[in-house]
Amino acid sequence: MVSREYEVSRKAVYKWLWKYSRLRAKRIRQIIEPMSDTHKIQELRKKIQDLEQIIGQKQIQIEFKDKMIELAEQMYEIDIKKKVGSKLSSGSGSNEKTTGGK
Repeated sequence: MVSREYEVSRKAVYKWLWKYSRLRAKRIRQIIEPMSDTHKIQELRKKIQDLEQIIGQKQIQIEFKDKMIELAEQMYEIDIKKKVGSKLSSGSGSNEKTTGGK
């Protein structure tokens, strides 16, 4: 920021801008943001880079787990992942009544 760079108060900067601004004559209000657009863009690019790295790590984890499931299926000769269109097993998750009563 200008005030830090030249070691003057923010108030002095605003007064200078008000006094010498060309926009003052045209009655246009000038707004000064403490953080420049370039700085914001740099921060957003850094955040995008960090998020892309996280997504890459998560993708590697997913691929690793999928490979482990595939190897376990081959080793134990069973289907661990349910395939699309496969029927549910009649194990403990069944909704059928097992008692002959009501």
